[in-house]
Amino acid sequence: MAGNEALGISEKFWNATIEELKNGYKVEQRGRREYQVCLICGEDFEQGVIYKLGSTYYDARKYAAIHVEQEHGSMFDWLLALDKKLTGLTELQKGLLQAFRQSLSDADAAKELGIGTTSTVRNHRFTLREKAKQAKLFLAVMELAEEHPGGASPFVSIPRSAKMLDDRFAITEEENEEILKAYFKQGPEGPLAEFPKKQKRKAAILRQLIKRFETGREYKEQEINEILAAAHADYVTLRRYLIDYGLLEREENGSFYWVKL
Repeated sequence: MAGNEALGISEKFWNATIEELKNGYKVEQRGRREYQVCLICGEDFEQGVIYKLGSTYYDARKYAAIHVEQEHGSMFDWLLALDKKLTGLTELQKGLLQAFRQSLSDADAAKELGIGTTSTVRNHRFTLREKAKQAKLFLAVMELAEEHPGGASPFVSIPRSAKMLDDRFAITEEENEEILKAYFKQGPEGPLAEFPKKQKRKAAILRQLIKRFETGREYKEQEINEILAAAHADYVTLRRYLIDYGLLEREENGSFYWVKL
């Protein structure tokens, strides 16, 4: 199964443990079968199946680790590249973390980042460690707060490529279902009754529309128009918003379009 969650950061990702996030994959049980699932693209590898790469054979767990490294690169770099609104990290903090990972001395880090003295780097290092402690406590408190059943509906996943990471994506699964039912009266694959004016509703509609396109495929503009025209007569507006929201990308000359991951 290739990339069911590839359109955005999935709930599997958000529900993963720290160790699973570091690895980039997690174990998932489906009936009697067990899979190692990539947290980035959703590709899975069945436990008990032997996978061949070149002349070497690997079990599912090892092959999942190889998949993450080959297809997505270092998890450290992938996570660090996420938007500030997801990580809470400034560009300077990201640079410092890169320097720490490379085992640079405080003096070398200060020189490379152009931030002055070694004491400045040392202060930032202390601040980041305090941030890690606070994050642990916050996670513990949140988990305790959500232990009781009957809580609020969880939020839908935010597309990692989205350019506008604000409250327009603060949509619960319940809200999302209601919006889709209201605007896709013949089902999510049917025509769109109208394109809403409210940003949150637009975000829900666009998240649904982008699923009509295959990831990893290049589309000509005419193909994009035909697919969107099946949803709404004003396909030009739909195409523009998909690009504006960071869900669809195109060549500068408009010759090709593709789903932006």
